[in-house]
Amino acid sequence: MKLKKIKNIEFAQGGVCAAKGFKAGGIQCGLAHSGASVTKKKNDIALILADNICTAAAVYTTNKVKGAPIQVTKEHIVNGLARAVIVNSVNANTCNADGIDKARKMCSLAANQLGISENDVIVASTGVIGQPLPIEPIENGMKSLCESLSYDGNSAALEAIMTTDTQPKEIAVKFKIGDKLCTMGGMLKGSGMIHPNMATTLTFITTDICISAELLQRALSDVVKITLNRVSVDGDTSTNDMVCVLASGLAQNTKISHEDADFDAFRDALYTVMLNLARMMARDGEGATKLIECLCAGADTEKTAEIVAKSVITSNLFKAAMFGEDANWGRILCAVGYAQADFDIAKVDVNIGSEKGIIAVCRHGAGVDFSEETAKDILSQDEIQIYINLNDGNASATAWGCDLTYDYVKINGDYRS
Repeated sequence: MKLKKIKNIEFAQGGVCAAKGFKAGGIQCGLAHSGASVTKKKNDIALILADNICTAAAVYTTNKVKGAPIQVTKEHIVNGLARAVIVNSVNANTCNADGIDKARKMCSLAANQLGISENDVIVASTGVIGQPLPIEPIENGMKSLCESLSYDGNSAALEAIMTTDTQPKEIAVKFKIGDKLCTMGGMLKGSGMIHPNMATTLTFITTDICISAELLQRALSDVVKITLNRVSVDGDTSTNDMVCVLASGLAQNTKISHEDADFDAFRDALYTVMLNLARMMARDGEGATKLIECLCAGADTEKTAEIVAKSVITSNLFKAAMFGEDANWGRILCAVGYAQADFDIAKVDVNIGSEKGIIAVCRHGAGVDFSEETAKDILSQDEIQIYINLNDGNASATAWGCDLTYDYVKINGDYRS
């Protein structure tokens, strides 16, 4: 999948270990189901550790049912500070009477082994909802987990947070703040149960920038709205969604404490990281074969454009048509038509596109003649663009989704087994 970047930002290697002062690691402690291969179970618990205390910010799911780790993490970073992240897969630690106690226990186990305060530990979990989390494997594996930490341990940590993901999702970028070269890296897990309304999946981002906690939170809250919040795989919002950012300050830039050019440069880097993670997640939707990008332009407001774009990428009929490479543009217009926004459907134009080209399928709310053969060739690619113009203003927005395949049902028909 092609990465998207904006001005003055370069891609790098290393994921969450790319920025100065961050180690990561992951092991298989005994929680995991059968892994990616028949010979080795996958890692099921990960740790990120900063060399020093960091500025921290996070956003969380808005589902009324929330995983116990979310409550504990909120308590721990109320002061805007953190140093470590511990996260397990397989079990979401949600809807359990002892969930809070076990989330806190995970923090204390890590803190005691690392010699830091448990209040400086962010905790997260992902996996099956409603099953008690066995703490014994985590306790028994904590020493090995901490010993696995290294400045190039990003891949081991990333493997540990994956559930139904088929592809690793990580990225790192370099950018300038004043005369200082800064770095930011991130990793994400997410393939199904993706339809966010504040954050999405589990996403961990590290940077060596020096920035106040207030502005770090502001940047994260702003950028999540136009990246991860615009992804949908299946219309289900998870109970454990969390995005957190740790900033070590080791780039030694002048501290960003108010909104200025330096803040804008930082936010651009954060946007690049989160945009690409969002696209990776949509492309790796459960059972998916195609990334679908819907660009809605010509709206009276950005909100209208966002509502329309998300309406299209969440339509199951449209998603199924994309799997079948069927240019059934009526399904696009149908999804546009039931979007909860005000506009004149008689003004709407629709094009479909990919690397194979762009073709017009609808003008002024009505169909136009086009080659079905050409359209099928366009839709045969693994990245598809849907262009919608409301012809009602200058605002625009983009949303990302995927096709709906037979394998989505197979994966979710026996998720616990």
